[in-house]
Amino acid sequence: MLKQPNYLFGPDDNMMPVKINLGDFLVKGFKKHGNKVAMINALTEEQITYNELVQAATNLAVSLVRLGVKKGDVVAICSESRLEIWSTVLGLTCTGAVITPISTGYVKDELKHVMNISRPNYLFCSKLTYQMHEAVFKSFDCIKEIISFDEERPKGALYYGDLAIVSDGSMIRENVKIEEFLAVDVDGVTDTAFIMYSSGTTGLPKGVMLSHLNVIATCTVPDVCDPKLNVLQITPWYHNMGVMVMLLYMYAGSEIVFLPKFELDLYLRLIEKYKIKKLLLVPSVIWAICKTSFTYDVSSVEVIVCGAAVLQQDTIEAVKSKFKNLIDVYQGYGMTEATLLISLASYVSRQKCKTGSVGKITYNTTVKIVDVETRKPLGPYETGEICFKSPSVMKGYIGKDKTEDFDDEGFLKTGDIGYYDDEKYLFIMDRLKELIKYKGYQVPPAEIETLLLQHPGVRDVGVVGLPEAVAGEVPLAFVVPQPGVCLLEAELQKFVADRVRALHF
Repeated sequence: MLKQPNYLFGPDDNMMPVKINLGDFLVKGFKKHGNKVAMINALTEEQITYNELVQAATNLAVSLVRLGVKKGDVVAICSESRLEIWSTVLGLTCTGAVITPISTGYVKDELKHVMNISRPNYLFCSKLTYQMHEAVFKSFDCIKEIISFDEERPKGALYYGDLAIVSDGSMIRENVKIEEFLAVDVDGVTDTAFIMYSSGTTGLPKGVMLSHLNVIATCTVPDVCDPKLNVLQITPWYHNMGVMVMLLYMYAGSEIVFLPKFELDLYLRLIEKYKIKKLLLVPSVIWAICKTSFTYDVSSVEVIVCGAAVLQQDTIEAVKSKFKNLIDVYQGYGMTEATLLISLASYVSRQKCKTGSVGKITYNTTVKIVDVETRKPLGPYETGEICFKSPSVMKGYIGKDKTEDFDDEGFLKTGDIGYYDDEKYLFIMDRLKELIKYKGYQVPPAEIETLLLQHPGVRDVGVVGLPEAVAGEVPLAFVVPQPGVCLLEAELQKFVADRVRALHF
């Protein structure tokens, strides 16, 4: 048996436990960081150490088991970002329950859809989110108990503090002794730890089942975190990237400053206040920063990690002009179905940031690029669908046959189009189903969107294919101008045309 020469293989020299409960794994990992500050809420200035987080989590786990929570129960968390969420996540994993974070921004029908997927038995929420979604929550008779993060709570609901913090009125009268604590037994390979929500290629969200092993494999990926760099985090904690990045960074012992609601001026002010060294961003925030004048001292920033879409070199140069001590912008590629990462340009290992790429394949991961029609594995610079397999690939979607999404070698078909170069760097072009077919050529909408976002007068943009008799499809751009800017159609057409020629000729 020989390795397929057209496959990309990530390093495979790190070990991970395969049977252990994720909660037990995280409790042991977090305890190593002792009284170091784990998180700071930048709005309230509340903070929690790793020891405090573990103590609250183990107290909560014992209280929940006494309450009747058992292995396999589904527990929903619907709340704005706050410190209590992470002791809740850690405590729930210790009970063997399945956690499903739910977006606070869902409208009524979306919320009903995802709750019908997971059918939660218990619900953690805040006063605010309960008020927002009370009617929907009440309509699900599968919910046995509601636990509120706020003492002022709905009638009949329990209070988080009474389950996790020792006090006269609490369910737990003394702190659990960590050395005597034992998480519920699970099979790390087969038992589900999280149900996350992903639209996959199109349509309404699907329930993505992630096992205990999937998350452990993500937390143990080397060369992602340098705990000496404090981090400013803004990704919501109902989003897969927000959840898994937090677990990965806390397992490494990072200090994380989080902002529950993004505001650009406040975000920049926090960098100055906390002397933030590392930023975790998406392209829309990077473009907003590049187009904003400010006087805050952001010289502490050394590293920016960007996901969700690829930044081009001129954008990266614009970022570097704002952050004078920035080493580089490190880009990665992942998806909910991968738990987090498929590839990354790593700051820790000083991996080269190659323009337009999303780095190299991460640990214990194998990637192949296949021809969309023939499914034949392709070589360097040949564009096709990206497929991967790894210990972090999801168990599958709830209620869907795995054979629809995995090929006969066990690779997940991502629906993303890309290629790799002769140095094994991965490049993402677009979504398979979003390619515009222009006169027989495949045109990625993301390429045109990236070009248009470079125009100083463009705030945001989306590109779709418009049916056309001769060409088949032509690109149509929906543009949001910067405030006070008047954009002309011909001006933007010429802006794109000049740069398309420069790219392809």
